[in-house]
Amino acid sequence: MTPRISSSFSAYFEARMARILLLGMMSGFPWVLIGSTLSLWLKEEGLSRSAVGWAGLIFAVYAVNFLWAPVIDRIRIPVLTERFGHRKAWILCFQTLILICLIVWTGVSPSLNLAVVIGAGLVIAICSASQDITIDALRIEQINEGDSTGMAAGAAVAVVGWWSGYKLGGLISLLAADWFQAAGYENYWHLTFIIQGALVIASSCLLLLIPETGTAQRIAAQRAAQVQVQDRIGSQSVLAMAVSFLVTTVATPLYSFFRQNGLKISLMILGFIFLFKIGEAFMGKMSIIFYKEMGFSKSDIALYSKGLGWITTVCFTLLGGYFALRAGAFKALMLAGIAMAATNIMFSILAWTGKSEWLFGIAVVVDDLAAAFATVAFVTFISLLVDRTYTATQYALLASIGTIGRTVFASSSGELVDWLDGDWGVFFIITALMVIPSLILLWVLRDRILLLTAIQK
Repeated sequence: MTPRISSSFSAYFEARMARILLLGMMSGFPWVLIGSTLSLWLKEEGLSRSAVGWAGLIFAVYAVNFLWAPVIDRIRIPVLTERFGHRKAWILCFQTLILICLIVWTGVSPSLNLAVVIGAGLVIAICSASQDITIDALRIEQINEGDSTGMAAGAAVAVVGWWSGYKLGGLISLLAADWFQAAGYENYWHLTFIIQGALVIASSCLLLLIPETGTAQRIAAQRAAQVQVQDRIGSQSVLAMAVSFLVTTVATPLYSFFRQNGLKISLMILGFIFLFKIGEAFMGKMSIIFYKEMGFSKSDIALYSKGLGWITTVCFTLLGGYFALRAGAFKALMLAGIAMAATNIMFSILAWTGKSEWLFGIAVVVDDLAAAFATVAFVTFISLLVDRTYTATQYALLASIGTIGRTVFASSSGELVDWLDGDWGVFFIITALMVIPSLILLWVLRDRILLLTAIQK
């Protein structure tokens, strides 16, 4: 039976949702550092659109974090794990490394130390992609298995958190940079990095308040699987233990996914995940450069893209979570894909009509509406696919497949704009067309998705 409206929205006000909100914010904030901040910093130092675009290759680490997800899922950090918990211990380590990189940025200039700047950005990306493994697992584990209402609500709140970390973090960063620049500080970006570092410290302190659940059951299930493999080997030697650990850490999570869905359906699911948000990523990577070239200031971008965009994202993400719960994953994903394509055309209109603050505001609101709706539907879908025994590994694998298209391919977005001789209108039309292949796959998969949703209910 479809959940009642009151019960669906009441799920957003449970205590566990506040914890999921914080986790989402911690996941989204590093994208401010290596996305908006780094892109504008490099642009204002005189680098070309293509150079800024290719610098985005550091995001490619998000596409391969599944390679080390099994290690993070199984290995316990001495002392820290016992004191803070398995998931939180890893997150705190990565947060510390991100803070160190921000400190490095405060002492260098892209024009003189580009390799150091990009290198520190790469470390931030690696740490962010790695902590996402544990953040996503910890987020999913806050929801009881089989609780479809909680899962949809949790996915929506996680997306709200991610966009809050990204939008509000970007708002604070851009306003700070603009204020420091207007005040006459030549090192205004370096001062901004100090503020960003303070936000990292604050979020790490709040992380300690989040409890970890299901750890004992997960460890027991993983050990049982390892014992089964070791029994099949027929030996209790150190080598047999090492082989069984490797098999159950790396191979078993993958086998579990393909066994559950079948080879053909699994490959189509992976294809859909890979293709779904490529167009959005192409547009998103160049959007802040587009705003700058259209003549909007950092404060304008902060107000419209970050501030107004955050309000829109929060509202429509929560509504999107409710719609995903009532309509089901298939309808939500199909509508989201169409909306993403349609809203990209709004930026074509802005590019062809020239600078207009009211049109800029409308374009940002409509785009964030579609992005919020698409993301919550996407996260809900992936969350429903994972096996709780291998939460971190499977979610990281599925999310990484989607990230490959959004990072590796989108890094050529600057080249595409240059190839079009700066015709931003045509560029945004092309990004709108990129969603079509994924919608074709989604239609083919509709029966499997409808069955999956029914099972969870």
